[in-house]
Amino acid sequence: MRDWVWKLAFLGILIVASCAPKATSTPVELPSEGAVLEITSSAFEAEGTIPSRYTCKGENVSPPLRWTGVPGEAKSLVLICDDPDAPRGTFVHWVIFNIPPSATGLPEGVPPKPALEDGSIQGKNDFGRIGYGGPCPPPGPAHRYFFKLYALDISLDLPSGATKEQVLKAMEGHIIAKGSLMGRYAIK
Repeated sequence: MRDWVWKLAFLGILIVASCAPKATSTPVELPSEGAVLEITSSAFEAEGTIPSRYTCKGENVSPPLRWTGVPGEAKSLVLICDDPDAPRGTFVHWVIFNIPPSATGLPEGVPPKPALEDGSIQGKNDFGRIGYGGPCPPPGPAHRYFFKLYALDISLDLPSGATKEQVLKAMEGHIIAKGSLMGRYAIK
């Protein structure tokens, strides 16, 4: 009789576990929508190695970026750089928003100021600072660093120091084009 009770209890646990929502470590991504933006860098090729100059082992300055394909109806651009391979989950290296839609890129070494002369506003990275913080992975295999560019049909009403999550929430439903450039970096 005890075996029967034990088996019934185990079966109940299996049924409850199979009905429970599954936990996920996948970051929430915005739906794919709109046109595609082309984003490049003169410092590294797509899926190539990011030079140490742009990392914590070098000068830790932002790389030069160029883009094309911004729709005429765009009101602002957003750039987010993050590392999905970080040991504790996606690590944010740069958040910059309200970039003028007429901009065709960002120069090397964007200063770590809350607001730039062109009206762009910088958010807080996961180092806890405003502006760009370069790749700085633990020793081991190369990490991937995604420079994601979004064209929006609005300007964001957020203060400097806004987080990636705050920017993504404010962008929801307003993306009209997007693109991405990925580079890799490893510390041996």
